[in-house]
Amino acid sequence: MANQTVDVVVAADGSGNYTTVAASIAAAPANSDKRHVIRIKRGVYKEFVVVGQEKRNVVLVGDGMDATVISGSRCCADGYDTPRTAVLSVQGNGFIARDLCIENTAGPRKENGQAVALLSQSDQSVLYKCALRGYQDTLWCARPSSKQLYRECTISGTVDFIFGDAAAVFQSCTLLARLPILGQENTITAQGRVRAGDAGGFCLQSCTVAADEDLAARGAVVQTYLGRPWKPFSRVVFMQGTISDVVDPRGWLPWERQVPPDTLYYGEYGNEGPGAAVGGRVNWRGVHSNLDASEACSYTVERFIKGNDWLPSTGVEYKPGL
Repeated sequence: MANQTVDVVVAADGSGNYTTVAASIAAAPANSDKRHVIRIKRGVYKEFVVVGQEKRNVVLVGDGMDATVISGSRCCADGYDTPRTAVLSVQGNGFIARDLCIENTAGPRKENGQAVALLSQSDQSVLYKCALRGYQDTLWCARPSSKQLYRECTISGTVDFIFGDAAAVFQSCTLLARLPILGQENTITAQGRVRAGDAGGFCLQSCTVAADEDLAARGAVVQTYLGRPWKPFSRVVFMQGTISDVVDPRGWLPWERQVPPDTLYYGEYGNEGPGAAVGGRVNWRGVHSNLDASEACSYTVERFIKGNDWLPSTGVEYKPGL
């Protein structure tokens, strides 16, 4: 992908073809089988961007996750429904973003605090070396049939900050728990698989789980969990990662004090760090704290999202197996 020709340039200072990301998307070809590469120069772009279903194979390339920032502030508490809070909403298949940041700056809220940074409904999509910053519901993987890869990304938030239902692998990412409002618990995932036969689930492979600067600086004792079951067949696997002591020894949290369904599937394999100790994990039927290699292999890029079939054409490096 690094050698692909840039089709258009977005620059806030007027030195490119467009001054806003939204304008460059609107002008992108519809239903294209060829990748359309949009270079976004460094700067903060305060806008809300929609990549429609007809805008296939759009590629956004920034100057770095700390240099190119698409930023907005919308929250359900302000009267928006959850999808409309998304700073970047992607529906077109084959979407790729690299070297940029997407942030929702609405801040933590007690009630109706959903404030999405990225809403992805794109099949065979990749985020590479991107930052997703928010609080509640930072990343929404919203299409159960889609296959998605997040590689070397930094994702931060508080409540359910990676949620939804897709077949998604997060590989070599940094997951940062932020400081929530007083009395609130952090949950990294809220996976929403609704039927046993559905392909969705989240695999977090070789990821680092830690406290973000605001949480660490306060020295606050905030209970942070690997996830909670949004839907009955919620499926999440953490494997081969480094988990800090920010994660509560129990690991997993019930949904709104409901009895955890026996149909959920939460797995752990080969993690290290003080938060990876499984001796204190909750004793739910669907929790599998000591997966073996044969079980963990089912959630690799190669097998879980059939990555070898489509990722080579993206030019993004990835690890196919364990």
